[in-house]
Amino acid sequence: MRLFDKTLGEWLEYWADKTPDKEYIIYSDRDLRFTWKTFNERVDNMAKGLISIGVTRGSNVGIWAQNVPDWLTFLYATAKIGAIAVTVNTNYKEHEIAFILENSDMHTLCLTDGIPGNDYTDVVYSLLPELKTTQRGEFKSSRFPQLKNVVYIGQEKYRGMYNTAEVLLLGQNVKDDEFLRLKNMTNCQDVVNMQYTSGTTGFPKGVMLTHHNITNNGYYTGVHMKFTSEDKCCICVPLFHCFGVVLATMCCLTHGSTQVMIERFDPLLTLASIHKERCTVLHGVPTMFIAFLNHPMFEMFDMRSLRTGIMAGALCPIELMKQVNEKMFMDITSVYGLTEAAPGMTQTRIDDSFKVRCTTVGRDYEFVEVQIIDPLTGEFCPDGIEGEICCRGYNVMKGYYKNPEATAQVIDANGFLHSGDLGVRDANGNYRVTGRIKDMIIRGGENISPKEVEDYLYKMPEIQDVQVIGVASPRYGEDVGAFVILKEDKELTREDVRAFCKDQIARYKIPRYVFFVKEFPMTGSGKIQKFKLREMALEICEKEGIEII
Repeated sequence: MRLFDKTLGEWLEYWADKTPDKEYIIYSDRDLRFTWKTFNERVDNMAKGLISIGVTRGSNVGIWAQNVPDWLTFLYATAKIGAIAVTVNTNYKEHEIAFILENSDMHTLCLTDGIPGNDYTDVVYSLLPELKTTQRGEFKSSRFPQLKNVVYIGQEKYRGMYNTAEVLLLGQNVKDDEFLRLKNMTNCQDVVNMQYTSGTTGFPKGVMLTHHNITNNGYYTGVHMKFTSEDKCCICVPLFHCFGVVLATMCCLTHGSTQVMIERFDPLLTLASIHKERCTVLHGVPTMFIAFLNHPMFEMFDMRSLRTGIMAGALCPIELMKQVNEKMFMDITSVYGLTEAAPGMTQTRIDDSFKVRCTTVGRDYEFVEVQIIDPLTGEFCPDGIEGEICCRGYNVMKGYYKNPEATAQVIDANGFLHSGDLGVRDANGNYRVTGRIKDMIIRGGENISPKEVEDYLYKMPEIQDVQVIGVASPRYGEDVGAFVILKEDKELTREDVRAFCKDQIARYKIPRYVFFVKEFPMTGSGKIQKFKLREMALEICEKEGIEII
């Protein structure tokens, strides 16, 4: 076993040379298929197109799109020329995308129409009104001066934006020498992907991940599931998330496997794609597997081609894993980690017993040292003793973009990345997550910073104080709850609070539960006891007959 030094582009070219006519990417619903060779050619043409509009080594290029066919084209095109793909959450609204545009120093933003209830082009025109009055190539933003281009991923034409066809056409004017010059400068230690992840200290931070980080993590994820080039992985998780772009895409890239893509999660389309393409692997968060098993047409589809996959992103209920094993014929594995760990720290193996796969998050990745560290003393904990789950190795991020202080808070002087999660290791080296040190809310695989939501709610003139907590949810693991203290003589309803958030922050961050109180439970030293707020939320819901979903 070893670590690889290939870049994303070198891996792509390796398979394009070794298995040129083998299918790499399939969209079964529209019968769109790319072989390794045809996809690599499209990536090269797109890379030249990006060069033609000023993208170069070190440029940050945003991808704000669902799993559309050219999502991966832009990822690999930026990778080949040393640019950095900034993957943007598809649920982000105007308030959040404005922060990303500024914080990431984004040079070029690539986007689609958006998702239901969130039109990206409307949001962009609101933030960048100059687009409507300038020609492509002449755009200048007063609010985001570093932004030079907006590219629409598709054939439609929008004022001030390039579209995909135009970028490809412009690339024909770029000489091969310039493309090769940039490609030859790229190495595996370059940052290739920046993902914004929520923390407990406010707005998301840009996690800088290198080629070395994500390709090796993807490779060993596949090793744990006995991946080969004959596997077909159905990808219905979003590519903007580490689950999609690393545990799925990088896993396939490094093993020469086929990706069967789902543009936007739909349980029926996913089941049909598995059936039609005879997929062997399926990744998803628990809520996705629940949707498959409970779909009224589930029995119509043949799942016997499936053999393994990953259930991760939230706590995996044992009973659900049993049903997936029995009804979908999958020896499911689970991965534990975080974006800053690229993301895998531990994983169960396909050969592990069902009990191990159901009750633990597995063992360390190869070439990754995982330790349970006492949060108070900093000493390693022996087996069976709870402490913070930490790791060091090739998978640890390069750091947070333009934020060395925050980086130093999570990567200690010994190189250990601190997860903020509590866990224990058993005598066989398997880990179990037991709790959290930090206040992070994890809703259906999405990390939510309570402080970010609190800071936004403070904008409401009626609110004097607010505390956001996670409310235990059978569907999502946790959901967002807000405890609000109103200013004197002010009134608000739950609907008022939710309406204030609509179209400004991502839907999954909007508090489902809003509780109006006179005071918060406090410690003797004046600290708010959030664990008591979580208990109060369940008590209030039960008392008032509020359904928890």
